[in-house]
Amino acid sequence: MTTQDVTATISNRMMGKVFQKSATDDVWDGNTLTDTLSQQQLGILMPNTTITAVECQYTGGLVAWRIQNAQSLVFNRWGFGVKSGLACYETAMVTPYNINPNDIFTVYPLPVDAGAGKTNSLAWIQTSKGVELFETKGSDDGVAKEMKTVVNDQTLGDSMFNSVLSSIHISAEDGATVNQVDIIDNSGGTVLTIFGGTRGNTLGAMSLNKNLSIDGLAVPIGKGFSIKITTTTGA
Repeated sequence: MTTQDVTATISNRMMGKVFQKSATDDVWDGNTLTDTLSQQQLGILMPNTTITAVECQYTGGLVAWRIQNAQSLVFNRWGFGVKSGLACYETAMVTPYNINPNDIFTVYPLPVDAGAGKTNSLAWIQTSKGVELFETKGSDDGVAKEMKTVVNDQTLGDSMFNSVLSSIHISAEDGATVNQVDIIDNSGGTVLTIFGGTRGNTLGAMSLNKNLSIDGLAVPIGKGFSIKITTTTGA
């Protein structure tokens, strides 16, 4: 397995701490960041502190992050990182959150796919059942590929059955373009199509960390539903 350095500042308008990890690509397990001074986890170092910003940087590829309660396993905040050197404090703002003593900060990085015309992508998908991280690895240029959950390799319909889809946020590897995302029903019909774009320091980028970002959806998810992504590599 490959690794890459991931660094994050977790802060408010008055103070903040730096967390770091040489993180293993393609896993959540073992990728808990600790602060650079005392090597403490987030909840131990900053209990009962209200945070307003999370800046997360990776070396190359892409990364998803989450603040999770280690006991209840609930995700309290989540997002994507930016390539090192492209940080922007204002775009790293989060809804104010009071750190629980049991909270940990973990990351899920992916490298740039080494194959020609292939792209790695991640998606935070939120429904009335909660939020889950989906991925595709090695999707071919111009070919729609189904995204599945990182943890259990489940489809959208399996993971979020009988819920209402409210938001989709997608980050593709450095330099890649998300051409479109499709929600497909159990009969193969297209329920919804959303166009994406580029991110980072590429021409026409809409964001430093997202290729597609949409909130306020109200799509009922049934059994057999899927989400497919079409990308073009930047290589």
